[in-house]
Amino acid sequence: MCQQHRACNHHDEVGRAAGRSGSDTLPGYEASAWFGIGAPKRTPEEVIERLNKQVNVSIADPKLQTRLANLGGTVLAGSPADFGKLISDETKKWGKVILAANIKRE
Repeated sequence: MCQQHRACNHHDEVGRAAGRSGSDTLPGYEASAWFGIGAPKRTPEEVIERLNKQVNVSIADPKLQTRLANLGGTVLAGSPADFGKLISDETKKWGKVILAANIKRE
């Protein structure tokens, strides 16, 4: 995994407009959209690091950041480990919700 960046929480804007927030509905949980770049499992570490460096350079561009901000997004540069942690944390968090709600695969 090379990079992470997240979009802002548009649902919060909708929730505020309706007089509530996501945490009012499910305390301790916030849903947001995020996007990242991944690589196959056995990709050499030097390739991952090079990609990560180039993505971080690209997303540091003020024009890109402005464009994403105008769309409601926020860019978060990071390391492969940062992105791996995000995926792990999100999987654990939403896995609990899936189990508690008894959601089944269709």
